[in-house]
Amino acid sequence: MNRLKLSLAAARRIALAAQGFATPRPDTTHTGSLKRTIDRLGLLQIDSVNVLARAHYLPLFSRLGNYDSTQLDALAWGRKSKRGLFEFWAHEASLLPVSSHPLWRWRMARAAAAHAGDIKNKLHVFRREKAAYIDEVRRQLVDRGALAASDLDSGTGKTGPWWGWSDAKFAMEWLFFAGEATTATRRGAFERVYDLTERVLPVEVLALPTPEPAEAQRELLRIASRAMGVATAGDLRDYFRLPVADTKARMAELVEAGDLLPAAVEGWKNPAYLDPAARLPRQVEARALLAPFDPLIWERDRTERLFDFFYRIEIYTPIAKRKHGYYVLPFLLGDRLVARVDLKSDRAASRLVAHAIHFEQGVKAKDAAGPLREELRLMADWLGLENLSLPR
Repeated sequence: MNRLKLSLAAARRIALAAQGFATPRPDTTHTGSLKRTIDRLGLLQIDSVNVLARAHYLPLFSRLGNYDSTQLDALAWGRKSKRGLFEFWAHEASLLPVSSHPLWRWRMARAAAAHAGDIKNKLHVFRREKAAYIDEVRRQLVDRGALAASDLDSGTGKTGPWWGWSDAKFAMEWLFFAGEATTATRRGAFERVYDLTERVLPVEVLALPTPEPAEAQRELLRIASRAMGVATAGDLRDYFRLPVADTKARMAELVEAGDLLPAAVEGWKNPAYLDPAARLPRQVEARALLAPFDPLIWERDRTERLFDFFYRIEIYTPIAKRKHGYYVLPFLLGDRLVARVDLKSDRAASRLVAHAIHFEQGVKAKDAAGPLREELRLMADWLGLENLSLPR
């Protein structure tokens, strides 16, 4: 099989362009700007850590700059008629465009039939053991409307070691994973409030036809390919955490159809695949702080292959063993990752705190410090923080 040969520098620029970093940030943003960016990425990962800002807000800031995050809230958890996003398990817990809901119905059906791996196996164990309780929770949703797990009449006490979840939480999450319920809103400390899917998503979305599982998987791989530009089979599978066997079959079909172009990237051990519509800009002049869960860098091996940048989040690393800090954001300048910044939003003092800044080997601090300071100031303004605290 003939493969297109790409230099590593070209692959890096293709990847950055695919992720939206090869075009200047807009002067103004609006809901349409957010929608287009999320459509380009395919999803936003959700994470509970809030030391700086919730994970789903940060990729949009990295690409759009000082945007209004309440517009994202409205898309994700606003009125039914205006709902533009829904929550589901994609690349971990994620916000996804509502137009992609039909592409996930095969996974919901497999979940309902107890075909799943990973953490969801625990949900299936729970279903087998406590099906009657799940039925009761379903009845409460029908009768009472939107509910958090803590609102249920029984089963709200923590029962075991699985994240300390209660029976109520397990029942709600099983209904969520099976597609019967979805997130109506979030409240308090980001607690998920569930409701029946038909009462949350727009009628026109629910009326969209359901593709066959194979076609849905092919389309998810096309979306992943467009979002990454150039990637290995493992990269493509990981983007939406698709099953290995299904991915292997779909990849062959997409190559045969010309939807993926076989490629070889300098220094990569495994074969790569190029999006036929991928752009290769002559240069990239990006400037962005990247959240640990940004789709450009969330697959750590790919990040190292593209940028020669070994990155691991150290939230769960004991303090004495941390190398760079608790919540570290890589700093993208041009087409390289040039620094790591350990950041915290001190809301009480209205201050963005950079606990530490580590420049990469070979990077001249005098060249990168100015753009980094500007980006930190922009982030502070976006977060509504008056002051910026930098290490000496």
